[in-house]
Order: sequence, then C-alpha cells, then structure tokens
Amino acid sequence: MSGHSKWSTIKRKKEATDAARAKIFTKIGREMTVCIKEGGPDPTTNAKLRDLIAKAKANNVPNDNIERVIKKASGGEDKNDYISIVYEGYGPNGVAVIVETLTDNKNRTAGDVRHYFDKYGGNMGTSGCVSFMFRSKGIVVVENNGYDEDKLMDDCVEANADDYSAEDDTVEFVSSANDLHAVRDALAEKGYTILSAEIVQVPDNYITLTDEEAIKKMNLLLEHLEDNDDVQNVWHNWENPEY
Repeated sequence: MSGHSKWSTIKRKKEATDAARAKIFTKIGREMTVCIKEGGPDPTTNAKLRDLIAKAKANNVPNDNIERVIKKASGGEDKNDYISIVYEGYGPNGVAVIVETLTDNKNRTAGDVRHYFDKYGGNMGTSGCVSFMFRSKGIVVVENNGYDEDKLMDDCVEANADDYSAEDDTVEFVSSANDLHAVRDALAEKGYTILSAEIVQVPDNYITLTDEEAIKKMNLLLEHLEDNDDVQNVWHNWENPEY
C-alpha cells in the first residue's frame, strides 16, 4: 500500500525565504477569509478553517497573524469579495495545467493568467479542456515521528484512507476528496500531528520534457503563476525530476 507519492511532484517546492513565506501567508489568509465568511470563525465546527490553520502553522505563520485574519474576517472588516475561478490550459509541449484562483477582480486575473500562458510557450484553453486528465484526491500530511510500516498501514486502513507514503519528515495519507475531513479527524484522534489537509488534483498520466527550451519555459510559466497573489494552486502533469 505504501510507495512514492506522485502527487508531491506536481506542486513546486519553494525555498523558505521570508518573501516566499509572506506570499504563502497572503494566499492562505485569503483562503481563510473566504472560508470564514462561508462557514464561520470557529475551527471546531468549520473543518476547512481548521485545516487552513494547521497549514498556516506548518508554514511557520505566527499565531498573531492567524488570529488577526480570523478576527478581521469574522468581524466584517475585510470588505474584499473574493470569487473562485479555475483556469485551464497547456504549457510547452502540451503539458496540462490547472490554475485555481481567488480573486476580487476576474478581469485582472484572467488577463494575467492568459499573459503567462502566451509568453511562456503555452495557451489558455476553455473550461474542461484539461481537467478530465486529473482526479480530485484528499491528501493529509502529518509529521513522521519514526512510525514503522505496520503502524502506518494499520492506521491507514482504520482511518479509511486509500494509500500512504512515508518520507523522512512527513507521511502523506491519500483519500477520496469526499473523505478528506473524516480521514484527517481520524488521524488526529490517533495522535498524529496534522501539517495540512487539502484536496489536490492528481494527473492520470505524466509528461516528461527533454527539450531545454521547453523546460526553461515551463519553469518560468509555473514561477509566474505561483508568484501571482490571486493564484492559490497550480496543478500540472509535468514529471519534473527536480521536484
């Protein structure tokens, strides 16, 4: 049941610089704001908010910052009205790309995303043009405190997860998207430290790029997408050995 978790290769890993941390919290803070407006400020009754708080802490966001966002959103001080829009397209050599955004200006965001695709060897397509190549999965990431394979396998089955993958510092449990929160709660009850719990888009097949120019353009496309404050997640089917 265990094995290498392919999904972890489709989200680029960034250096933990101060600037990168600040940008990560901007994105998490925006998602928390929407989540609070939809489900309330109490993490005990708002499962998604609970997961976002865990994600923020795993990214070393100070508690004061987290509490400030919750207070501002729950008190109605945050007047921004964010909407969720998903863009789809192709990168160099037909790499499939899904871009999830939260924006208060869809014209700006659509223009930015289209510009990145055009500039770096791709093209933005219509809704549904690549999403059929992906499957939604729930991923719960926990701290790895030296758990042995037998425990992980037993807990995976008992938590109703589909699979798991153990690395040096973390363990990733995979579930259906609908079971994400139930699996997360079951693992927390077993004493695991939850680092994140989120729905991800896992591609059915992967594309390997060998042309240096295509690799360069694909890297630039992903970098510019991820640096945009409106972009929450970028999913793709490029199998990059560097990540």
